[in-house]
Amino acid sequence: MQIGIVSTGIYLPKEFVTGKEIAEKAGIPAGVVEEKMGIKKKYVPGLNDHTCEMGIIAAKKAIEKAGLDPLEIDLVIYIGEEHKEYPIWTAGIKLQEEVGAYRAWAFDTALRCGTTVMALKVAKSMMMADPGIDTVLLAGGYRNVDFIDYENPRTRFMYNLGAGGGAIILKKGHNENMLLETKVITDGSFSEDVVVVAGGTKHPISKEAIELRLNNLDVLDPEGMRQRLEQKSMRNFLKVIRDSLEMSRYKQEDIAYLAMLHMKKSAHEYVLKELGLSEEQSIYLEDYGHIGQIDQILSLELALKESKVKDGDVVVFVSAGIGYAWGATTIKWGKGE
Repeated sequence: MQIGIVSTGIYLPKEFVTGKEIAEKAGIPAGVVEEKMGIKKKYVPGLNDHTCEMGIIAAKKAIEKAGLDPLEIDLVIYIGEEHKEYPIWTAGIKLQEEVGAYRAWAFDTALRCGTTVMALKVAKSMMMADPGIDTVLLAGGYRNVDFIDYENPRTRFMYNLGAGGGAIILKKGHNENMLLETKVITDGSFSEDVVVVAGGTKHPISKEAIELRLNNLDVLDPEGMRQRLEQKSMRNFLKVIRDSLEMSRYKQEDIAYLAMLHMKKSAHEYVLKELGLSEEQSIYLEDYGHIGQIDQILSLELALKESKVKDGDVVVFVSAGIGYAWGATTIKWGKGE
């Protein structure tokens, strides 16, 4: 059964901060932020850039680009962050209403920065299993930059967190941009390494918690996390890419474009080298920051605009999310044979 990507949509706020501004806030050299961390600029939310709202804007762009009647959408999967307009709230239902997908049903899903890749697997499985699901909208927003304390050196690797929204429309029987196989790995040994300490049931939010900055992201065991990640992170990152390709009957030599999340520059270069790819076969998102699970959609849109992806190309989405989760999806771009 063929399932293809009909269109995508991206929303970026008007507001942004530069690497130099981040360096000033963090008290570190600008060169470290711009070159080592790879942040020349990143987008941050404006007054009305709420999480689900950014996903709604991106979804409307994808629907318009596809020339699709929203009533044709059978399912809406919210792929944005849990940090959104309200703490206990199903954002997918709001998104469904705002885009006019009145015949659809909706739900939220989450795997941190691995959500889009995971949701593509979920959507494809549901479309194959349910004859009543022909068209699926995946959309959501991200603004976890709200939880960054630039004076906390333990979270330095997350200074790249930004804001934005993204959307993908999938259709059964669409003989273009074929969605192939997805591989996901999760490792619970990292599950409580990176958390927002205050605000949940273990440590409710309070005046004292805010004063102690416990309402921001923090790393509870930085040295232990570093040692464990060194052993597993890149190995699993490369494994999900290679496994996704193999499951899709391709090899790493077949990759034409790698849509990769933003990470430090040396890690980005290491992945390309290990896969035998050139810098031209990916886009380093140094002018955007890390917009969580939206990165892969953004990377694909940028690649299409720059003609880095053409008909017949094998494209791979790859993600890594706190938790820890690694995921990759293979796509055969262009019209099917």
